[in-house]
Amino acid sequence: MTADILIEPRREKHEKQLPEEGVLFANPSDAEVEIAFLKQQGGESRFLFNSGLCVERRKKFIAGPAVGAPMAAIVLEKLVALGAERIVFFGWCGALDPGLRIGDILVPDTALSGEGTSSYYPLKGGDPAPDAGLRESLVKRLQRLAMPIKTGRIWSTDALYRESRAELFSLRAKKAVVAVDMEFSALCAVAAFRSVALAGALIVSDELWADEWRPGFTQPHFRKIAARVRRLLVQEAFGVFSR
Repeated sequence: MTADILIEPRREKHEKQLPEEGVLFANPSDAEVEIAFLKQQGGESRFLFNSGLCVERRKKFIAGPAVGAPMAAIVLEKLVALGAERIVFFGWCGALDPGLRIGDILVPDTALSGEGTSSYYPLKGGDPAPDAGLRESLVKRLQRLAMPIKTGRIWSTDALYRESRAELFSLRAKKAVVAVDMEFSALCAVAAFRSVALAGALIVSDELWADEWRPGFTQPHFRKIAARVRRLLVQEAFGVFSR
């Protein structure tokens, strides 16, 4: 426990221990589909405040939604308190680099915080980053399945509707940021603070590097890739987490 902190996340007496490994979904549509799928496979639905949680044969769990840095941090804190130690995050991101297009898979190697949650989880040095070992395992698994992936730094923001062209251009030019989301930097900060492993796979849902915004949320290509990756993580979680 941390001195002078009023509320510490914990597992209550009536709450079951979680498996060490699982997947956290940012978006409601992804979480709803995969929780329903896991329940059909015999998974056990459990209570998770303002989110969803399903456990499959004590081997892995899936949780979500967790939209935005504050909610993502709250959900991750509770999952860790329940026993989670290795978590793969699945979300969407906007591309800031022309090398990223709608439907591409991004596995970030570093994160830059533009949200307000990370500062409450002080790090020893540097920007938030995923666990190197878990990230490597995730990349290798995706590569073995012949799914092309990209890597790079991601910037997380709280203000989806306040992204200016000038700011995004500056982030790309001066900070080597290739994409933007709303959760990843905070999740990395929480994971490092709680000494658990976290890595993420994000699908490019829109392009922000041109003069005009190009959304791809409803494009069949985007939906197909997102469905393939999220189902892979649910069905073959141990393939992702094992070296």
